Amino acid sequence: MNILVAGGAGFIGSHLIDSLLAEGNSVVCADKLIMGDENIQHLYGRDNFKFYNVELADQNKVDQIFIENKIDVVYHLAANSDIQKGGKEPSIDFNDTLLTTRALLEGMRKANIKKMFFASTSAIYGEMLDVELTETTGGLMPVSYYGGAKLASEALISSYVSMCDMSVVIFRFPNVIGPRLTHGAVFDFIRKLRNNPAELEILGNGTQCKPYIYVLDLVEAIIKLTREFNQGEIVYNISVIGEGTTVTHIAEIVVEELSLQNVNFNYTGGDRGWKGDVPRFSYDISKVLATGWKPKHTSDEAVRQTVKDAIAAGM
Repeated sequence: MNILVAGGAGFIGSHLIDSLLAEGNSVVCADKLIMGDENIQHLYGRDNFKFYNVELADQNKVDQIFIENKIDVVYHLAANSDIQKGGKEPSIDFNDTLLTTRALLEGMRKANIKKMFFASTSAIYGEMLDVELTETTGGLMPVSYYGGAKLASEALISSYVSMCDMSVVIFRFPNVIGPRLTHGAVFDFIRKLRNNPAELEILGNGTQCKPYIYVLDLVEAIIKLTREFNQGEIVYNISVIGEGTTVTHIAEIVVEELSLQNVNFNYTGGDRGWKGDVPRFSYDISKVLATGWKPKHTSDEAVRQTVKDAIAAGM
């Protein structure tokens, strides 16, 4: 197939492209390279890989991609992935998440492309601390601009599915970690401890607990559940099996893997790291498990492996 991966130079997108190419597909990657092109440099020069350095919120530029390439499926991972960054500047989520979704959907409508995968997020549910979240949980009230832009994108996708007879698979996943990670608690803790191995600042009180999914487990699920597209829209919660990992335990794992001792943890206080952060949630993933997919890593294992990956990469 000929596939467009929007946001393909990013952390998750680049791993997805590797897997799509390994399955014999031809991939067009479109990205404005906020984080640079390090993740896709190894793909330059391949006959079945094409790259566009492009602002995906620009409708004319998106339309041109569809005109120049016969695309069968769109994998939409273009978005602001840094909730803290978007919290300081709301226009980032509006432009990089919602407007890219609109431009891609409209480009697909004009080009008569019917199949899309959309990377959504657990952040659309908002702060439901004592509710087990299923794909049909109602009363969604996001507490971050990031979550709001993703939920608005889902609503827009739903309208295009109905009006244009599209087939869309949506994944709602929490924190994704692994090789090529560029931000988040694991990344921050390693960086901080490299600068000062004697102490570590931890945002909040350290009890915040979230599930962390290893990026290669997530990509495996994406590949498996988009081999066929059924008419309409299907949504999956994607996460790990078992408990999440507390911020304090992430710090402990990082300290262990860096072979440090007597590190003093300094907590900033409060039950969350920043405004818009959800300190904990409970996720029901029975729907995706029923498809036969199963993550290979628990949350703690994903964190530890990510730290090992980062150290091996020279971080």
